[in-house]
Amino acid sequence: MRLTLHNIFKSFGEKEVLKGISFSAESGRAFGLLGRNGAGKTTTIRILMDVFGADAGEVSIDGKPINYNNIRIGYLPEERGLYPKKKIIDQLAYFGELHGMKRQEAVKAADYWLNRLGMQEHRNKRLDTLSKGNQQKIQLITALAHNPQIVILDEPFSGLDPVNAMLLEDVVKEEIAKGKIVLFSSHQMNYIEEFCDRIAILNNGTAAIEGDIHEIKRNYVRDKLVVRSESADQIRQDLGDCCMPKENGELLIQLAAADEKQAMMQRLAKQYDLDEIRVFEPSLNDIFVEYAGDQAKEAAV
Repeated sequence: MRLTLHNIFKSFGEKEVLKGISFSAESGRAFGLLGRNGAGKTTTIRILMDVFGADAGEVSIDGKPINYNNIRIGYLPEERGLYPKKKIIDQLAYFGELHGMKRQEAVKAADYWLNRLGMQEHRNKRLDTLSKGNQQKIQLITALAHNPQIVILDEPFSGLDPVNAMLLEDVVKEEIAKGKIVLFSSHQMNYIEEFCDRIAILNNGTAAIEGDIHEIKRNYVRDKLVVRSESADQIRQDLGDCCMPKENGELLIQLAAADEKQAMMQRLAKQYDLDEIRVFEPSLNDIFVEYAGDQAKEAAV
């Protein structure tokens, strides 16, 4: 199954929020929808879920307009939306019924997920008696219990301790392995890099970049070197402004052009005692800062 958003526009009054967003996500893979606050992620998700329609553009499955009567979508919102005074099993069954499940079926599915997430002992408790992390797991069950084909996770790891984060990682991998489309929206780049094959970085209502993460990295201009050396201070002094310290003690050297890599490597190796020298490979965080930062935003206006 292939989910495609094509040339989506959306305005609220005179404010144009989305300006032609396009991307595709496939079954059995995770897709990362990234961007700073206000970039258009939430509006995009709401259009995908048919909370409201787009002004122009189309949401399609396998090339045909999406039929929301035939597609099950599970959504874990960033802002949690459960009932704090209600018994957990009752509201899990209620949300299952909202997704078209019969009561008995919904209770059975809720019990499966309560066991899977180590939450069965809390089955008959009120939600407000649970910790924030455990409330997060209950919210996750509402997104998964009806066996959705498309799973949308908005900041899913927020508030989770390392043990629960690992549990959620396992669950996400299982959902991907089942052939679901999993859509992540998060500011935690380490999780996006771990799970997602493809990303779109939104900036000011447009997709500043979209595609396969590995291809994006390969196409990144290879015009920087990373150096680790006991002579770091001397190298910085000799190279001046083109040499910048990194937080881990390494140096980042900006070249005038990508084809100067070999010459600069040879020069540095000849002049200084180097522990390591390599071509800079950007992290997803580096790419995010470049495409979602203020300069990108100004260029998009």
